[in-house]
Amino acid sequence: MLVSKEFTFDAAHFLTKYHGKCENLHGHTYRLRVTVEGPVGEDGMVVDFKELKVLVKEKVIDRYDHQNLNDFFENPSAELIAVQIWNDLLKELPVKLYEVVLWETADSFVTYRGA
Repeated sequence: MLVSKEFTFDAAHFLTKYHGKCENLHGHTYRLRVTVEGPVGEDGMVVDFKELKVLVKEKVIDRYDHQNLNDFFENPSAELIAVQIWNDLLKELPVKLYEVVLWETADSFVTYRGA
């Protein structure tokens, strides 16, 4: 079974390997969906939503919210941020990480399911 939780964080960035408006400093309200996979346990859950929330907040939201993402990435594209979020969560979750979806705008997003 798949279980998902969504989060938002605000951050600024500029793309160092892009020529156009996005090479200038600008900000986004990012939307993040983290999906895990596993069997339903004896407690009736795959994972406790609260446990997932605490972990994502600690490993991702607290790190990137209201930050300049260029302090963490050479070229903070949505693709590279999603891969890093995957790596930040992969070994910390009590169940299998299935997917990370990161929206940069309301209608532009990337999906990552591991290498």
